[in-house]
Amino acid sequence: MYNISNEDDFKYVMQDVSRYYFGARMNYREIIDNEMAPFKFKTILERYILRDLDRETTLESGLYYMNEDSPEFRVLKQLKARVRVSQLKNGKTDRYQEKLYTIGELSDISPEEKEKKGIIVRELVISKLALFAFSV
Repeated sequence: MYNISNEDDFKYVMQDVSRYYFGARMNYREIIDNEMAPFKFKTILERYILRDLDRETTLESGLYYMNEDSPEFRVLKQLKARVRVSQLKNGKTDRYQEKLYTIGELSDISPEEKEKKGIIVRELVISKLALFAFSV
């Protein structure tokens, strides 16, 4: 697998003009407790996703094993969420390449195929406009 020296480097909430970014090593409890996370997203998590998931589940794990039957699938799809991953690219020298998947594209890839492709989930990206339009 891979060695990470400082886990906290991958636990963050950031925003720009049009999107929110959540580090994939955060668990749902950490997102809810984070003052930088938008209140509406926290409400959506509590109301729609965390009824069926443990709060200690990390975004990385939830997104990696997500399929169309997962509690977060429909919500994140409605939010037009995307997932930033590092994906192994084989060539003369093997290297990781960054790629952005929609929720539908990522869920279509089985965990076994993700393992084979060397996919590492890095970040959840949510549109501010989609979050604004989401009816709670």
